[in-house]
Amino acid sequence: MAKPREVTVKKRCCKSDPRCKRCPVVARRLAAAGLAERTGRRTYLVDAPKKAVKRARRFRAKRVKPR
Repeated sequence: MAKPREVTVKKRCCKSDPRCKRCPVVARRLAAAGLAERTGRRTYLVDAPKKAVKRARRFRAKRVKPR
């Protein structure tokens, strides 16, 4: 898997469908699944496969499965 990357999320969610990769909701979903770690107020260290990010970006996502 690729090395983790630091992502700075936007201040507000635009609620587009699908959500953008920098959306705070997507980062929070990945963090809840254990695939991202919050490092600051608006920064996350994301180490997630593409499928997990795609699932987190869905508008009515159920739960992102941890590895």
